[in-house]
Amino acid sequence: MTSALPAVVCDYLKANEKGFVDRLSRAVAIPSVSCDAAYRKHVFEMADFIKAEFAALGVTARFADLGTQVLDGETIQLPPAILAQVGEDTSKPTVLLYAHYDVQPALKSDGWDTDPFTLTYDEKNERWYGRGSTDDKGPLMGWINVLEAHVKTQTPLPVNLKFCLEGMEETGSEGLDDLIKKEAQTGGFLTGVDAMCISDNYWLNTRTPCLTYGLRGIAYYQIKVSGPGKDLHSGVFGGTVHEPMTDLVLLMSKLVSTEGKILVPGVYDLVKGLQPGEKELFEALDYGIQDVEASAGGQIALSSDRVKVLMGRMREPSLSLHGIEGAFYAPGAKTVIPASVSGKFSIRLVPDQTPENVTKLVEQYLQFEFTKLNSKNKMTVELLHGGKPWVDDPNHWNFQAAKRATESVYGKSPDFTREGGSIPVTLTFADSLKKSIVLLPMGRGDDGAHSTNEKLDKSNYLEGTKLLGTYLWEVSTSAQK
Repeated sequence: MTSALPAVVCDYLKANEKGFVDRLSRAVAIPSVSCDAAYRKHVFEMADFIKAEFAALGVTARFADLGTQVLDGETIQLPPAILAQVGEDTSKPTVLLYAHYDVQPALKSDGWDTDPFTLTYDEKNERWYGRGSTDDKGPLMGWINVLEAHVKTQTPLPVNLKFCLEGMEETGSEGLDDLIKKEAQTGGFLTGVDAMCISDNYWLNTRTPCLTYGLRGIAYYQIKVSGPGKDLHSGVFGGTVHEPMTDLVLLMSKLVSTEGKILVPGVYDLVKGLQPGEKELFEALDYGIQDVEASAGGQIALSSDRVKVLMGRMREPSLSLHGIEGAFYAPGAKTVIPASVSGKFSIRLVPDQTPENVTKLVEQYLQFEFTKLNSKNKMTVELLHGGKPWVDDPNHWNFQAAKRATESVYGKSPDFTREGGSIPVTLTFADSLKKSIVLLPMGRGDDGAHSTNEKLDKSNYLEGTKLLGTYLWEVSTSAQK
């Protein structure tokens, strides 16, 4: 398939791979951990680094103040959102690009084989290790590489570009929702956008590229059961009082079956029915039971039906039990009756579920089940946080442009996937802009984002950079203004 990317740009990308690796290395070296106040200065350092990279290419980026937050008991400044624009040609489509420049915490003592903030090349497996290499500094540097290739070869971009980059994605994108809503209003920075691209996800496996058109939402809950005024000795009070832990365990056992079926009445009634051609997308995915079990590290798939399992991950809601707060969990044998315990669980949501309509069902059901216990303890249910699901149209020209770009670079058609997890900011962009958003991944399914030894394969970084550039040229021929 003939590439839409001009040959002069392709040649530049190939000839300057060493410089692109150096750019990624310098980015990874900045420990821009957003969840720890002690590292906040490095998140700002990363913002300055990006702004300087833009400036070196003749692009003016500005910092958008997102306010302050309370972290580790102190009020500190939030890292800025970085807004940059390239081109204002009204005859060209305008593409908005989102990425984040913060990372998860990482220490060598966590189990890393190398220094997490030193990009280290594994020659045998042709991959780089380093925190942020795949999530999300690799893709972000990829976009800057594409911009450099066009600037240095004096090749005009085929589209107008707008960048919206943040430094708080790993800790909930604090402050960004309000900025998006503000800048999406008439005259704001985000007006005039025709389509959007996010590269903050991964292939399903190590073989086949993918495009993501959906994300599950989430509703995260806490059940609190309390009774005694203090922790009690089981030898003194066992068999004489209502115990909060007993009530909590019974309640949590009523939420989900061992086959993964959600037991809260009415939850499945909120799920949107299958659309024509939708099941065929799941049937076509290059992902099987063996992939699921290899990723899980055990032969524990809920079914041998491949499509059922895939839809269970991507298209159906799920309920997971996460833990119990307040209970004894240390080594040894402590005979305590906890005075108060809290169970944590979440429901991954799909259209047309929302945190609001599901929470009503959860509260009603748990109150009903608690009443049946005839307990003198007290029980409350609280929604700790929630986010709506998001699904786009995979037939939109934005996705078709990404599909052709993938076929051009990798020589095979991408899988069309829906992710089981959540990227809440995607929904904020979708609701505010009312435009198509394609999730175009650079990394592979085994990259280990958030884990020890996070990596990015050489081919995925370099070919992935080419993919991002090709996508822009495909958009220029596909866009319906």
